[in-house]
Amino acid sequence: MGLRRDARRAVKLAKDIMWSRRAQRSLGVKLAEQQPLPPHRFRIGVYFADGKVNLYQLRQWYAPLAELAERHPVLLLSRASGAALALLDESPLPVAYVRRVADLERVIHEQDLHVILYVNQNAKNFQMMRYGRRWHVFINHGESDKMYMTTNQFKAYDYALIAGDAARARLEKVLWDYDFDKRAIPIGRPQADHYLDGAPLPYPADDREVVLYAPTWEGDRDAAAYGSIASHGVALVRGLLATGRHRVVYRPHPRSGVVDPDYGAANRAIIAAIAAANAADASAHHIYDDGPKLGWQLAAADVAIVDISAMVYDRLAAGKPLLITRPANPEAQIDVSGYLQACEWLEATDAAAMVARVDEVAHDEAALERLGVWVERYFGDTTPGVTTARFHGVIDHLMAEWERFAALHAGEVEIDETDVRGGEIDDDELEA
Repeated sequence: MGLRRDARRAVKLAKDIMWSRRAQRSLGVKLAEQQPLPPHRFRIGVYFADGKVNLYQLRQWYAPLAELAERHPVLLLSRASGAALALLDESPLPVAYVRRVADLERVIHEQDLHVILYVNQNAKNFQMMRYGRRWHVFINHGESDKMYMTTNQFKAYDYALIAGDAARARLEKVLWDYDFDKRAIPIGRPQADHYLDGAPLPYPADDREVVLYAPTWEGDRDAAAYGSIASHGVALVRGLLATGRHRVVYRPHPRSGVVDPDYGAANRAIIAAIAAANAADASAHHIYDDGPKLGWQLAAADVAIVDISAMVYDRLAAGKPLLITRPANPEAQIDVSGYLQACEWLEATDAAAMVARVDEVAHDEAALERLGVWVERYFGDTTPGVTTARFHGVIDHLMAEWERFAALHAGEVEIDETDVRGGEIDDDELEA
């Protein structure tokens, strides 16, 4: 068993290296076609050191950042070839490929970046955070009650933009000697203002009840084994497909199956079942959704089924019926101090029972009323436009603070922050 696993890893590594080298060549061609970035234009940098597989963390910020860029020009800083290649194709914002530290320093020298935003806790964030005289701000890639949301790494940033009261209460339990009033700034969920952008939905308006099933991946350890594709998903989706009353929108986590081949096989079985159902009934319009954009799915679905992940809170911000799968792994850690103490659970059982549970929650007014209380606790006022105004207000404040501190230190000698090593990021490692 160990030899077989090692062989699979070796094959995967070889494929990843080959893919990365091809991406590097393609990126070189695309970069040669780009116009140089205008010097001294950008004030906001968004630093992304991950590979293409984790671009979902940045994609959900596209719309809020594009709107912010109308006030303060925004530049994406990508460290990996695969991510940079995808960003150049799809991002609404300008992109700088900064594989080497020397490349990063060149962009810092050529631009006037006052605020650097971070969407994850990649260890290579510290290669950017070494540069002072600018604000380093953690904006995260989603609200959640997972362990990830209570890390002491929050202290590494000058500021953290958090969702609301629940996030602060969560952090107050674990962060010692941290100035929450100054450094943890609640803004709600700016993405929710962009869930529906006016584009037509990818299915017809009819009597079918739309069910979003958006599970997470299997996790890399028992404590974080929240994924439900193998435990709930196959029976659940097949049951919903069989009713003729439901329309399934299936949006699995892009990392589904990277650790457990059986989990990947279950994912493929669901995809195949959706294809077969559509082939049997052309009016069904079930959807396997692996596209980069997340928003309409959360706002349009009549009921959503998600695992313990940021998707819980992405949907919570929409304020519509929500079911959460209870992890089948007894070692999975569940924080019941927040919304999970009062949520609507979906147990792993047979298809008929799970479909009945979906129908129950979709039409339970009392459950929807309870949901509203938690929406307020996690995100505050969710009136359209309010959370975007908070986000812009915070950035405006940080820009003003930058100007204030720049004036205070205007007469000081400039410190040479150049990294004489000129270190290069391991691109093959990032794409793996």
